[in-house]
Amino acid sequence: MPSISSHVNPAMHLAPGLFGEGLPKAATREGWGKALVEIGQSNPGLVVLSADVSGSVHTHLFEKAFPERFVQCGVAEQNMASVAAGLALGGKTVFFSAYGVFSPGRNWDQIRVNIAYNDLNVKFSGAHAGITVGPDGATHQAMEDIAIMRVLPNVCVLCPSDSIEANKAAKAAAARPGPVYIRLSREKSPVYTTADTPFEIGKMDVLREGKDVAIVATGLCVHEALQAAKKLSDEGIEAAVLNGHTIKPLDKKTLVEFARSCGCVVTAEEHQITGGLGGAVAETLGEECPVPLVRVGMPDQFGQSGEGWALMAHYGMDAAGILKAAKQAIGKKA
Repeated sequence: MPSISSHVNPAMHLAPGLFGEGLPKAATREGWGKALVEIGQSNPGLVVLSADVSGSVHTHLFEKAFPERFVQCGVAEQNMASVAAGLALGGKTVFFSAYGVFSPGRNWDQIRVNIAYNDLNVKFSGAHAGITVGPDGATHQAMEDIAIMRVLPNVCVLCPSDSIEANKAAKAAAARPGPVYIRLSREKSPVYTTADTPFEIGKMDVLREGKDVAIVATGLCVHEALQAAKKLSDEGIEAAVLNGHTIKPLDKKTLVEFARSCGCVVTAEEHQITGGLGGAVAETLGEECPVPLVRVGMPDQFGQSGEGWALMAHYGMDAAGILKAAKQAIGKKA
């Protein structure tokens, strides 16, 4: 049986030691924060807003570098979205960030009417999203944000899988006209991509080829999917792994291609299985390529307090859960 490295697309330039313990770890919010400073250096029209959590969402880096272009809106996420809309109407490129349960959770109406409806050049992140917020519990675990964002017309939805990809996502968002939502995590996770790993909005990255099952993952679940694929390979099952960092617009062409060649699909996300990546994939496959599909994610319930990665395992969103789902999907093939 060929080694796992022979299946990883060499053009992806993934980090060495992909499955070892030596990979560096960083939260995706760290890559986002550094990107804002880098964008600000070349874009004097960039303005960044925060809702009293600049240190937590790493917009404090921009605040320190460009205090005259930073606005502290206080604990007022709805007002922050409206201020962002006004600045964008005045010709600025605007970024804002808060915890995902508050933005886009609390200010969804302002994002919908003021930003999305007017197709404004506003980019915003929901930080501390997903179950890995851990001890903060269900009230602070944003598990529905992808669903409520991807349903809005004009809004692009991104979910980077590590800090380097989050940096690229912020820069790609800045270069793209119109609203962009970027989902970020608090928990440190393996940094498995490199500066040379391609990133393009609307295009899935094929991290591993395979013929038996296609695993489409997003966010922190991507590295877990690669680990699951390695273990499956040891059992003689070859899984393709696709990084679905763009939830909207979804790369339907690549998805359908792998669905047809593999005959079954698994989706993996740190989000409700309803309305997120799994929902988007199910809609596409239902219309264009009906094949067995198993969705990994939160099964229509709220989370609980606990350590982030322990909760990932508890709810089956880790490598073991994805491996189990892959075997279920294969078992459903005609």
